[in-house]
Amino acid sequence: MEQIHTELDRATERRSELWHLLSNGHDATLSDELHELEGRIGRLWDEHRSLKAQQRFGDRDEIIKRARHEERLARAA
Repeated sequence: MEQIHTELDRATERRSELWHLLSNGHDATLSDELHELEGRIGRLWDEHRSLKAQQRFGDRDEIIKRARHEERLARAA
């Protein structure tokens, strides 16, 4: 989790730098880097949410397995 936060901090700082540089005029290379960085930030946030949910609720596969088991028990009752 700490590593994700560190990467997010670096990526968002770089994104700010890129927006500042691009405010001076269009540069295709910087624009491409910004686009890739936006995707990276999105993936990091997804990973962060997933890890946080796993810490709070447990393994996703185990949760699904328990829910299916409880559903079968409810239908059988």
